[in-house]
Amino acid sequence: MAHAASLSPALTGARASNVNYLGAARCRRKFELFYPQGFQDETYQVAERSYKERAHLEWQTELGAAEFRKLLARGEFRRIADIAVRIESRTNLLFSFEKMALRDALKTPAGARLFATELYAFLWGRGSPRRRFEDWVQAVADLPRRRTRVLTWPLVTVFGFIARPERHLLLKPKVTRKAARSYGFDFEYQPLPAWSVYQRLLTFAAIIRRDLDHKPGFKARDLIDVQSFIWVQGSAEYEP
Repeated sequence: MAHAASLSPALTGARASNVNYLGAARCRRKFELFYPQGFQDETYQVAERSYKERAHLEWQTELGAAEFRKLLARGEFRRIADIAVRIESRTNLLFSFEKMALRDALKTPAGARLFATELYAFLWGRGSPRRRFEDWVQAVADLPRRRTRVLTWPLVTVFGFIARPERHLLLKPKVTRKAARSYGFDFEYQPLPAWSVYQRLLTFAAIIRRDLDHKPGFKARDLIDVQSFIWVQGSAEYEP
């Protein structure tokens, strides 16, 4: 696992402090209702972390940066797409309609090639984080479309989250918006994937890590823990 990210200077100050700390404390207590030992809780490991971490480790083995480059150099775009879809399919991170839309979009050689080349550029390419994210969003928007749309926030963010959870975070809109309201964070969400929203999501994640960092059992190892914390706040399955 890579080292944990922290709040950068650009994410501190007024933007990072616009949080209701009573809300932050309530969110931590809600998490403790289900997982008293925080991120070290054995039940948490089984229920929330293990399958996400397993997907990440599988990705590292089959589509780590070096192996990904080799497959691209050999023109094995279909294999890259198939591996990515297979690894994601073993999680519950996407809705079934998103999984189906992605599979349909990758059936053509052109779709598989676009997906593979632009996903590598997003994960490990050159350029600013903003440019790489925006190029990836455009690539997803350009994938062949049959019955339903491919350009959703979960689909745009899931592969970064699986491949590089030290850097990227999954955005589930309904859950994240509810968690942000509970926390007291002004998320400023918009439905169409855009860098400004994703940057705010990463700011929210950094604030959560900062606020939890010194609480025993709550030092996040990566954004898998942060995503799980957000999920507990906003998901209907965690209503007390």
